[in-house]
Amino acid sequence: LKRAAQLAPAPCRWNSGLPMNIGVLFVPQQEAWVVERMGKFHRILEPGLNFLIPLLDRIRYVQSLKEIVINVPEQSAVTLDNVTLQIDGVLYLRVMDPYKASYGVEDPEYAVTQLAQTTMRSELGKLSLDRVFRERESLNASIVDAINQASDCWGIRCLRYEIKDIHVPPRVKESMQMQVEAERRKRATVLESEGTRESAINVAEGQKQAQILASEAEKAEQINKAAGEANAMLVKARAKAEAIQLLAAALAQQHGNAAASLSVAEQYVNAFSKIAKDSNTVLLPANTGDVTNMVAQALGIYTTLTKPQAVKTQDEMPSAHEDSHSSATEVLKAEQGSSS
Repeated sequence: LKRAAQLAPAPCRWNSGLPMNIGVLFVPQQEAWVVERMGKFHRILEPGLNFLIPLLDRIRYVQSLKEIVINVPEQSAVTLDNVTLQIDGVLYLRVMDPYKASYGVEDPEYAVTQLAQTTMRSELGKLSLDRVFRERESLNASIVDAINQASDCWGIRCLRYEIKDIHVPPRVKESMQMQVEAERRKRATVLESEGTRESAINVAEGQKQAQILASEAEKAEQINKAAGEANAMLVKARAKAEAIQLLAAALAQQHGNAAASLSVAEQYVNAFSKIAKDSNTVLLPANTGDVTNMVAQALGIYTTLTKPQAVKTQDEMPSAHEDSHSSATEVLKAEQGSSS
């Protein structure tokens, strides 16, 4: 059936036949009748009422002015990359000049069909297989332009040309299918990689923001901690300064040195009572039991530091210093006797 369809001639357009000249004729709308008088072209009858001379005038051609649709048979064409295609189409044309269509070519429909086929083969030879499928509209426009340039002298104008089917060889079709699948796999891989990249970028951005926020929080914490420590140091310094001032005021009073000696002796005894609680290794001085000597050393250091003040105080109150020193010595002896 396919072979028979290829060999079948192109369908001819319909016409109303050649009417006989009876003197009075009625021409239908959208038709043109070409009249010859004694074998020579005379005139073209317009639609409506017309009068002719019998025997002398003869209606030689009947041309339809409607748009004509011609099926272009399937044919083989070779592309630029040497791929053989089976392609067919549909041709739309119209008779613009009945005189040229009658006397310019013997069979205008056959001539236009053959011209469309040859033009189609030549245009397909300029394109590769991939461009044939992408540029069908430009291919149709090129075929229409080529047909109009050749059919102008025939009085026929091609309105448009449409490619119906393009049949590809089975092996080429398989290769195209594999190419399409490979392209889809490539797109899927690219999309997956882009998704992975976007995900990694988002994770990195999140970690970066988290580190920035953590560092800012740590910075604020350190600033607050430093401010708190500074305030605490100021408070401690102020308290210590006040304590030193109170201690200095107390020492400046009567019997202040004796009270200081008693406090040093008490701290000395308490220190020795806590030595064995903190560590098993204990370093003791050679004269551990000589409390008087240790207190005398502490008082000597204190006297050295306060010597300038002691000189002034000694000029003012010599008797009070002697009394406090003798009383401190008596207190230390009493403490030594009680501890022994």
